[in-house]
This record gives sequence, structure tokens and C-alpha cells, in this order.
Amino acid sequence: MTTMAALLGGLPLALGSGTGSELRRPLGIAIVGGLFFSQVLTLFTTPVIYLALNRFAKKPAVTPAHD
Repeated sequence: MTTMAALLGGLPLALGSGTGSELRRPLGIAIVGGLFFSQVLTLFTTPVIYLALNRFAKKPAVTPAHD
């Protein structure tokens, strides 16, 4: 949610026009692109790391049921 707010806040910098926009536009593009890339990277790598570390977790020993 915080990333989305920052990303939407950077859109006027990236899409703006007018006096001085040629100096602000690269900054806006870098902000929006960086936030988008980091969010996508986080959403993909977090589950992968969790699954990789889950392999090392101790599993409880299964004992056969006695009848």
C-alpha cells in the first residue's frame, strides 16, 4: 500500500509537462520504475525464498499406528 501511494505520487513527475518538466521527468521515471521493479521483485522472491527455506525445516517423525 505504501509503495502504491509513492508510485502514484511520482506519476505527476513522470507524466508532467510545462516549464522545467524536462528536468523533473527523468526523476519521475526513475522513481516510478524503481518502485514498480522492487515491488514485482519482492512479490516473486518472497514465496520462492520461503519455499526454499521450508525444505530445511524439521519434519515430525511419522510413527506407524498400532492396532
